[in-house]
Amino acid sequence: MGEEKSLEEQIMIKAQQVRGTARYMASFEDLVEERIRKAREKGAFDNLEGFGKPLQLYENPFEPPEMRMVFKILKDAGYAPYWVELGKDIDGAMEAFREDVERFKRYIEVVLDGRVSHRAWQRFEKKKADFYQDVLKRLEKLNKQIDNYNLHNPMFWLGRHNIDVKTEYAKVVEEIEGVVASKIKR
Repeated sequence: MGEEKSLEEQIMIKAQQVRGTARYMASFEDLVEERIRKAREKGAFDNLEGFGKPLQLYENPFEPPEMRMVFKILKDAGYAPYWVELGKDIDGAMEAFREDVERFKRYIEVVLDGRVSHRAWQRFEKKKADFYQDVLKRLEKLNKQIDNYNLHNPMFWLGRHNIDVKTEYAKVVEEIEGVVASKIKR
C-alpha cells in the first residue's frame, strides 16, 4: 500500500510541475479565442473567398506527406509539376496539329474551287509539299516531347505511347489527297 501512496504522491508532484504549462496553454488558447471573436465582430471573416463552397479535401496518395502543404500552395497558385506541364504542352501541340490539318483542308477547298491556272497549280503543289514536310517535322517533335514527358513522369502507368510517325503521316496525306481528289473531280 505504501507503493500506491508513493505513486499517488508522484502523480501530485508531476501535476504541480505541469500546472504552470497547463495554465500558460489555457491562457494562450483564451487569447486566440478572444482574437477570433474580435475579428468576427469586426467582420474580418465576412465575404471570404470560397465561403459557402465545399472544402476540397483531396489528398494525392503519391506525394510525400511532408510536401503536401508545398504542393497545395503551388497548385492554388496555378503551378503544376514539370511533367504535368509537359503533358499539357503535348495535348496543346496535338490539338494545334489537328487544327492545322483541318485548316489546310479548308485552304484546298478555297484554292481549288473553280478553274486553276497552271501557275496557281504549281504554287499549290509547292505549298502542299511544304505542308507535308512540316507534318513530318511536327510529328517527330511530338515524339520527342512524349519521350521527355515519359522520362519526367514519376508513374510509369501514366506514360504516353509514342506516335507512329509513318502511320500518322500516311493518314494526313490520305486526308489531304482525298480532299484534292474530290475537288479535281468536280
